[in-house]
Amino acid sequence: MTRIVAGSAGGRRIEVPRSGTRPTSDRVREALFGRLEHYGVVAGARVLDLCAGSGALGLEAASRGATDVTLVDSARAATQVCAANVKALGLRGVRVVTAKVTSFLAGVAGAGVDLVLLDPPYDLPEAELSLMLEPLARTEDPWLAEGAVVVVERSSRSPEPTWPAGLRRFSEKRYGETRVWFAELETADDAA
Repeated sequence: MTRIVAGSAGGRRIEVPRSGTRPTSDRVREALFGRLEHYGVVAGARVLDLCAGSGALGLEAASRGATDVTLVDSARAATQVCAANVKALGLRGVRVVTAKVTSFLAGVAGAGVDLVLLDPPYDLPEAELSLMLEPLARTEDPWLAEGAVVVVERSSRSPEPTWPAGLRRFSEKRYGETRVWFAELETADDAA
């Protein structure tokens, strides 16, 4: 059973796709969002949940006060479940997009996002993960707002992602079989 941990929809159950996804455990989501709230990047945030699966991460953000959340997954079965979860929870400001992450990120960014949650399948090759991260660091029509945080969740056995120029890891945390990396835009001070 997967549920929203806290916020306006706290304790409510959500559905998960029958196959092809690995929802982030409640324990990991609770710890992750405690850290993100400490960083001040959830309340009022614009959020991208990439490789959304059931939408658990993005819906958790919306429940905790994010005002604009986009759930992106390439599998129609996953986005149908995401849409059903959004409707069942009655959370406003959440939209669902069926698209490959790389195709979605090749598009127009619009206003920068404050938080990116990237939880691809654990068996996704590192080269494909790099292709997902690269557009997040672009400087023309940038995806990331100033002070944005990028979160990558992988197996604890996975190597650290290869961060594209413009992004730097500032923290990581291990939760059992799950490892989470936190990255941000590099600043001029970082390059010096």
